[in-house]
Amino acid sequence: MTPSTTQARSILADSSSEAREQIVEMLQKAYWMEIETVMSYIANSVNPDGVRAQEIIESLEGDIQEELGHAQQYAARIKELYGVVPGSLEFSAEQTYLQPPDHQTDIVHVIKGVIEAETSAIEHYNAIIEATDSVDPVTNDMMIGILHDEESHRRLFEGYLREYEVEALA
Repeated sequence: MTPSTTQARSILADSSSEAREQIVEMLQKAYWMEIETVMSYIANSVNPDGVRAQEIIESLEGDIQEELGHAQQYAARIKELYGVVPGSLEFSAEQTYLQPPDHQTDIVHVIKGVIEAETSAIEHYNAIIEATDSVDPVTNDMMIGILHDEESHRRLFEGYLREYEVEALA
């Protein structure tokens, strides 16, 4: 393959500007999803009360750094693709399901919110993987790694929910 052929197929090539702009928009949305999740995980790792809340609190505390790392990866990739990482004035909250519960002992509300957040992320990240397949292998590879993290988070919290549901039936 000649250098000119490789350059023409690159996501950074002028001829790829439309695809690149679409990917940047998707990454900007993913960036905001992660930032909003971090804000909600902070609240939901501080607010809960009760002996049984401790494991959820500790899990969320660990996830905060990981989700923040994802946002930083998205920011770096947005810049690499000649996009601009958005500032706070462009933020618009969407994650109603991750708002702190009315009662600080309502751990099931927190768990269900996390599952919904992870599910939304998984759906959006799969769309990015599909959009970048054979067009942008760097973003595609990054997304596959982050998708793995999100699937692991969801699976962990699904286990927490099953445990709480079994105890509620007993």
